[in-house]
Amino acid sequence: MKHTLSVLVENQSGVLSRIAGLFSRRGYNIESLNVGATEDPTISRMTIVVNGDDAIIEQVEKQLNKLINVIKVKSIAPAELINRELILVKVSAGHKERGEISNITQIMGAHIIDISRATLTVEFCNTPEQIAILLSLLRPYNIRETIRTGTVAIEQGSTTIK
Repeated sequence: MKHTLSVLVENQSGVLSRIAGLFSRRGYNIESLNVGATEDPTISRMTIVVNGDDAIIEQVEKQLNKLINVIKVKSIAPAELINRELILVKVSAGHKERGEISNITQIMGAHIIDISRATLTVEFCNTPEQIAILLSLLRPYNIRETIRTGTVAIEQGSTTIK
C-alpha cells in the first residue's frame, strides 16, 4: 500500500542525502520524493511516497525522527490527502494529429505549451490517477518524452504539519 509522508527538515546541504540513505540502507524503495522551500526559508518540506505495510511505515517514521535535521514527520491518511503532480509530455504530432491532441488536452484540462513542426509539448497538473488517464489517451500518438515532478501533498482542512 502506498503511504504519503510529509517531512519538515532543516534547509541545509546533505539532508536529502541522509534521508535517501536511510531508505536505501533498509531496502525501502521511494516511489516519489519531492523537496521544496516552505514559508520559512530555514525549513524545507519533503513529500515522500513509499510502498509498504503499516509496520514498515511506522519503522520509517521512527527512523526519520531520529535524524538530527528532521523537524517533524507526519503520515497523511489517504482520506485526508490532497496530492498533485506536474507532467510535461512531448508527443509526435503531424498536422493531422494536432487537432485530436488539442481536443484531448482541452477535455483533460491540460495545456499545450510548445509547438514544433513534429511535436507538441503538453503540461498537466493533477492527481497521479488523472495523469495516467492522460498518458493512456496520448500513447497512440507516440509519446517521445515525459518528465514528472513527483507527488506534492498536503492534508485537507485546517490541520497543518507544524
